[in-house]
Amino acid sequence: MNQYKNTLIIGLSIMVSSFILGQAYLNRNKTQGEIQVKGLGSKNFTSDLIIWEGQFGVQHIDIKQAYASLEQSRLKVNQYLKDKEIDVNQLIYSAVNTRKITKSLYSSKGDYVGDEFVGYELKQSVKIESNEVEKVERIAREITEILNQGVEFYSESPRYYYTKLADLKVEMISKATEDARLRAERIAQFSGGDMGNLESARMGVFQITGQNSEEDYSWGGTYNTSSKEKTASITMILVFQVD
Repeated sequence: MNQYKNTLIIGLSIMVSSFILGQAYLNRNKTQGEIQVKGLGSKNFTSDLIIWEGQFGVQHIDIKQAYASLEQSRLKVNQYLKDKEIDVNQLIYSAVNTRKITKSLYSSKGDYVGDEFVGYELKQSVKIESNEVEKVERIAREITEILNQGVEFYSESPRYYYTKLADLKVEMISKATEDARLRAERIAQFSGGDMGNLESARMGVFQITGQNSEEDYSWGGTYNTSSKEKTASITMILVFQVD
C-alpha cells in the first residue's frame, strides 16, 4: 500500500514538474514590451514685460566741463521721458563711463610717432523696465526726437519677457504629456497590444521663439527676447508598458 502511495506521489510530482517546465518553455521568449513616445505642447502668448535701454554721451577737452555737459543731457532725457508719462523715479541710470580720446600722429614719411590727447568722452545709459509695453515701445521709436535738443542719444531695441512663465511651463508640460499618452494609445491599438502602466517620463527642452519667425530650435533651448508675440513649446518623452 505504501509502495502504491509513493508511486502515486512520484507520478503526480512528475506531472506537475512537466507542466511547469512546459509553461517555462512556452514563455521563454515572451518579454514585456514597451512604447516610447514623444508629445508636444505649444501655445502662443504676448509678452507682458518690456526692458528698453538707451545711451547718451558728450565729448569735451576739459573733464569738468564734460561732466557738466553730461549732467545737462541727463536732465533733458529725464524731462523728455517725464513728458512721455514715464515715472522718472523708475529710471535706472548706469555709472558714467569715461574714456580718453586720442589721435595717432605720423611723420611726413608715414611713420607712427605717437598719440595726441584730444579730449574726454563720457557716456551713460538709462533703462526702463515696465509692464506698459506699448508705451515704452513708442518711446523707443520716438526717442531720437531728443537729438533736436542737442543730446547725442542711441536707442537699443527693446527686449520682451513674460512674467507668468512658470505657469505657462506647467500648462505646456500638461499638454505635451496628454499628447504623448494619446500617441501611445494609438500605437498600442494598431499593434494589437494593451497599453500598461507608465514606466518613466522625461521632459524635453523648453523653447520660446518669435511667432512667424524662422528661428531654429536649439538643443539647449531657445529663448527669444526680440519679439513681443511669442510661441512656447516643450516636449515630453513617456515610456509605457505594453502587454
